[in-house]
Amino acid sequence: MSENHEGRRAARDRLVQQREQEKARERRRRTLIVAGAVVGVLALAAVIGLIAANAGDDDSTAAPVVAPSGATGKDDLAIPVGASDAPSTLTIWEDFRCPVCAQFESAFRATIGELTDSGQLRVEYHLATIIDGNMGGTGSVRAANAAACAQDAGKFKAYHDVLYSNQPAETDDAFGKDSTLIDLSKKVSGLDTPTFRSCVEDGKHNAWVAKSNTAFSEGGFQGTPTALLNGESIFPKKGDEQISVANLKKWVEEANKGKPVGTLTPTPPAS
Repeated sequence: MSENHEGRRAARDRLVQQREQEKARERRRRTLIVAGAVVGVLALAAVIGLIAANAGDDDSTAAPVVAPSGATGKDDLAIPVGASDAPSTLTIWEDFRCPVCAQFESAFRATIGELTDSGQLRVEYHLATIIDGNMGGTGSVRAANAAACAQDAGKFKAYHDVLYSNQPAETDDAFGKDSTLIDLSKKVSGLDTPTFRSCVEDGKHNAWVAKSNTAFSEGGFQGTPTALLNGESIFPKKGDEQISVANLKKWVEEANKGKPVGTLTPTPPAS
């Protein structure tokens, strides 16, 4: 009788153990299913993000690539400001519809201008169009084209600053209207000319803008603005130090130690 009792108990124990093992396998199976679903969602999000980031390129790539006058660097994608022999170079990637770019410009425009005017710094501006992809519209592309048209007239920096000072809300595609871009050109002395208007309305540099945005997308950058001092990222921080007016001046001073300031002013683009 005792042996039968022990046998039944052992059988029950085995059954319980078997059920626990089955439950464990089921939990693992469900975990794998959930994990797979999460990976799939993340992969889809990455694809959507990539599509959005490149949506602003439109079909301009089919048109001839016409770089603005005086553009430099690889594929002539940089618009230079400041002495060509300045000891340090600040590379800035921006999107004229990007609100953080406007905040960056508002906070550091005066300091960057001071360092550029004194020959300590050369700035190379690169234009991106990711907001068009994220929010829809064509304001990033059209504003970048207009800025390139201003570069043709030797007035890029002044018009660049006007665009950021008059930036619409991120969801407002006001820069997608040529009339808005032309009206803003009146704030820059001598820029509103028939040549500038034609350049804006014809989208003369649209394909160049698209090529610049492709370079941004392929460059592994995290977003706009991207600011690199002699190739090292300084926004929102450099190493463990947050960017600030005082730190930017300090970083440039450290980079320039023992080097002469620049004196060679680039030949201005033809009017």
